[in-house]
This record gives sequence, C-alpha cells and structure tokens, in this order.
Amino acid sequence: MNSNPHGGTAAAGATRQLAEFASALKFEDLPAAVVEKAKTCVLDTLGCCIFGATLQPVRKLATMLMEENCAQQSAAFGFAQRTSASHAALINGASAHAFQLDEIHIEATLHPGSVAVPAVLALAEANGGVSGRDIITALAAGYECGVRVGLAGKGGMFARGFHNQGTSGVFVAAAAAARLLHLDAVQTKHALGIAGSQGAGLMAVQEGAMTKAFHSGRAAQSGVYAAKLARLGYTGIPDVLEAGYGGFLSSLVGEYQTGPLISELGKRWEILRVGFKPAPASNGSITAMAALDDIMRKHNLTADDIESVTAHVSTNTLHHCGWEYDPAKIQGVLASQMNLRYGMAVMALERRATVEQFTEDKMRDPVILEFVRRVQVELEPAFDADGGKFRVACRAVVVCRNGEKLEAQVLYRKGSHEDPMSAAEIDAKFMELAGRSFAPETARRIAETVAELERIEDSSELTQLLLRQA
Repeated sequence: MNSNPHGGTAAAGATRQLAEFASALKFEDLPAAVVEKAKTCVLDTLGCCIFGATLQPVRKLATMLMEENCAQQSAAFGFAQRTSASHAALINGASAHAFQLDEIHIEATLHPGSVAVPAVLALAEANGGVSGRDIITALAAGYECGVRVGLAGKGGMFARGFHNQGTSGVFVAAAAAARLLHLDAVQTKHALGIAGSQGAGLMAVQEGAMTKAFHSGRAAQSGVYAAKLARLGYTGIPDVLEAGYGGFLSSLVGEYQTGPLISELGKRWEILRVGFKPAPASNGSITAMAALDDIMRKHNLTADDIESVTAHVSTNTLHHCGWEYDPAKIQGVLASQMNLRYGMAVMALERRATVEQFTEDKMRDPVILEFVRRVQVELEPAFDADGGKFRVACRAVVVCRNGEKLEAQVLYRKGSHEDPMSAAEIDAKFMELAGRSFAPETARRIAETVAELERIEDSSELTQLLLRQA
C-alpha cells in the first residue's frame, strides 16, 4: 500500500483487521520459533522488572499506589505486595523500562515486552490464573498488533517528540489484554479504540526526568483498562488507527505507511525481529560503544592514547542520544544512559558498560566529564537510507595523540535480531538482574518456570515466585 497522510480507503479497516486477528489467534497458530521467542521475551522482561523494582523512581511510584489500598489481585514484581491488576501493570511496566535494559523492536522504536508482559500477567493473576499457552498467545497477539502500529508510523512519532513506548505501546497492551480475556473481535476493536485515546508520552523526558519509565507503565495500565472496559460493552474509536481526523496515526504522525499495519498478518511475525539489550543504555549509544571498543581492542589503546572520538550516526541517533552532555542540566542517571557521548566516555575509561557504569556517582565524575569533551557526534546520511534499517549504526573515528587515525563501523546493535545474544547470555543477564533482589535458587526457579511456560496450567505458579519475601 502507499503512504496515506489522511487515512481513508488505503487504511480502511486496519483497526478491525488487527482486532479480528488478535481475537481469533490460537496457540496452535504460533510457529515454534514464535513460542520460544515469546518465552525469551518473558524472561528478559521479568529480569528488568525485578531489577527496576529496586530503583527509587519505581519505589516512589509503588509507594503512592500501595497507599490507595486497592484489591490485592496481582503481584508487583520484586515487591512483597499485591495490588489491583491495573496498578500492578503500571508498577511492573514502569519497572521493566526503568533502567533501559528491556528488549526492543528497533524498526518500530518500541519495547513491547515491558508493556505486554506486565498487562498479561497482572490480568492472568487477577482472573485466578490461566494456562501458559494462553499467556504466550496473548503476548503474541499484543506484539504483532502493537509493533505494526509503530512500523506504520515510520519513526514519525519520535521525530515529533512523542515517546512510542507511551503512544503505540498502548496497542501492544490492549491487544494482549483483550486476547487474554478472550474478547471477541468487536470487543477487541473497541479495546484498541479505547487504548488509542490514552496513548501519550513526550521524549523530553530523556534528559533525566523519572517519567520515561512511567510512560511504559501507563501504557500497560491503559491496555488493562481498555480490555476490561470493552468487556463491559464500553466503546472506543472503532477506526482509531485509520481515522482521517483525530485518528491515532493521522494525529501523532501525519503521513504514515499503511502497509505494515496488516501486510502478512499471521505470516510474518514481528516478535521474531525483537532484540535484547546487553547494556543499560540507548541503542545508538550501545553501537557507538561497540565501535569504540573494537578500535581500542584491535589497537591496544587506552583512554590516554585518544585525542578525540567522532561518532558518525543516523538522524535518529543524533536526536535521540547525540545531544550535548551538560552536567549542569542533568537530572538523573537516565541522562547518562541516553547519551552517546557519556557512553563512549565510560567505554574508553572503564572498558565496559554495565549497571555499575551508570550511577549517580559516575554521571558527574570529573574524569568521565573530561573525556566526554573529546567526543563529537556527526550525521552520517547513509545511515538514514533503507527505511531506517541502520538507524542505530555507528562509524567511529578515533584520532590518537600520536596523530594516527583509526576507524570502525558497527551496523547492528549486539542483541538485535541481526546480531543476537545467545540463550546463555540472556540467561546470565536475567540471573544477574534478578539476583539483586532474589536468592539464586528463586531466580533459577523463575527461569525454569518460564522455560516450561507452555506446559504450565496455572500462571499463578510463576507470579507467586515474583513476589519478594517480606
């Protein structure tokens, strides 16, 4: 299909078709690779949730919500309490996205797991537990519908300053929640319409506000609200995606691509293009750090050997994480995680990028700030080609103090579907993150339960494990 700036006939029926797909999807329809990928997404997301629950922004959010004394229906992962399904989805969605470690679909600029998994598990527990097959099917429905909304936008939401996690993320959660509650096609269409009216989030948060992760939590919560309301007969915008005036895409994007919304639906599985993150930083920063690491390893350099570094990146990366790192404007650790200049500095100085490199103590470290001043970021127009395929690529150029000029290029982020992390690497990431709150044996039981998810009859077996012992 062709681009259509105002919705209309080219996009007609897209909301309905996505709703019909989600409501009709069965576990038996899922290829084995999709089932395995869904389980990996659950494990990775749960590790992010458990670690995120230790962070102050999430704890502040949980404190406020727990004070409301809602129904004790669903677990807040990494906490010792339960709360209502909608509040649990909010807390767990925020914790999943709280430290920039959650999986991502690069082309859609979306972290689907951190909205789908919290919404589905919260509703599953509130409904007395469901089968693991139902969970996997609901997640697959949510990923396919929500990711396609992000793809249709062609990066337009991000370019306008919207945060896809809070905007198109609501469709991930709503489709997943609707499928878990076994809504029919009409109810699911209204769930999508209700969710679309709730989509929100501004990218100015990336320079340090606590609110970025809140967008993810609110998207998960919005999906829960949307599905529960639709089940009661509450109506939403029936053509929310394709409406020409006041529709989701026409309002938040303007010109959008209609084809990705429904093309090969049920045949091309977007969940298989989701990648995992090896470091708690923005994707453009991770590839830039990898390019610098490659140069330093191959040429046995230290930070003292480097006069300057220039990262040549796409427009997306330039705007997303190439901005000046000004310590006077930094509000929190998130600014260091989102900033490519800071990432390259810690990679040069500490030769690694883990949770320990992104802390309150380090984000204004004078040694790091001195190296940040050696880092420049420039636009590489070639990385804007091919529909954003190379949007997180980086060509790094190092000028050494002895005058030597060295270069390396990384086209795909480690952990992406083009350069995947191994099962062992993802398991190690989960155990490291979960081990900060849970005993190793509990973390291992969670991982083993997720690995057997399609054979579990009652999801409460998993959610019970995710409550921290008081």
